[in-house]
Amino acid sequence: MDHAFLFLIAGAVAFIGSHFVLSHPLRAPLVRILGEQGFMGAYTVVSFATLGWTIWAFRAVGPGAMPLWDGTGTVPWGIASGLTLIGLTLLLGSLHGNPALPQMSDAKITAARASGVFAVTRHPMMWGIAIWAMAHVIVAPTPRVLVLMAAMIALALVGARLQDRKKAATLGTSWVDWSARTHYWPQIAALGGIRPTLWAVAVLVWLAATYGHIHAAHVYAGVWRWVM
Repeated sequence: MDHAFLFLIAGAVAFIGSHFVLSHPLRAPLVRILGEQGFMGAYTVVSFATLGWTIWAFRAVGPGAMPLWDGTGTVPWGIASGLTLIGLTLLLGSLHGNPALPQMSDAKITAARASGVFAVTRHPMMWGIAIWAMAHVIVAPTPRVLVLMAAMIALALVGARLQDRKKAATLGTSWVDWSARTHYWPQIAALGGIRPTLWAVAVLVWLAATYGHIHAAHVYAGVWRWVM
């Protein structure tokens, strides 16, 4: 195992670990010392620093390692493209009226409706990120991709579980009631209840993002793989 790959693993561990430690055991004492704004500033600096470390190491490793399986065929790319669109739809839908967002009052959480993306899962943002990462594993199962995407999946899904625990402790009944009306694990059948307008917006963003992928990663992704 070369030094660049070890540096990537260390960066991924630092990225995940710093998020979990700062979001949970160290948050309260650091807020007391730094104040809310100071804490958020420190959190942001650490997040970007560890993410930058991970991305730099990912690029330093290079794409040359042998993949664990062949992800270049039509079937893997078709599955990954569909998953990416679903993940993006969940992510976009989570940006409005999400009870898990910071500074949400008890009243807003109590009034939240378990419909649209929130009928799929109460953590559509986290699952959107995790599904996007899973799609990358399907088509590019190289060691460096597995490390990076495993970090993103762990951050999203373990983070969602820890968020449930923290919000139940801090918000009490409002979050417990919201949890009882929703699901952690995605309900596939509920995807049909997402508004067509959200699907349409997600398709447009997906087309733009996958087109940008050609220039950013030099890989044809999504529908562009078959039409260009």
